[in-house]
Amino acid sequence: MLAIAIGIILGCCALGAGIAMIAGIGPGIGEGNAVAKACEAIGRQPESKSAVTSTMIMGCAIAETTGLYALIIAILLIFVAPSIMVGVLTSAVPAAILL
Repeated sequence: MLAIAIGIILGCCALGAGIAMIAGIGPGIGEGNAVAKACEAIGRQPESKSAVTSTMIMGCAIAETTGLYALIIAILLIFVAPSIMVGVLTSAVPAAILL
């Protein structure tokens, strides 16, 4: 019974990590759109290249933090959460049930 519970914990942690990494799609699409619009703006007014480029880089850096947060959460769910959850489970279950 304990093995099934540990399997469920590990499976849910892996599933949660996969779902968290779906958040990496948003920054990629957003940064692509930002670069496309910046290229259009520079094409229309080449003299504003430095202002548009610096604003675009700042926006891309801020948008990228969402993907990095998702990566950190996924890494925590894969490597840290299972050991904590299994430790809580084994300390909560009486020793007689473990046998």
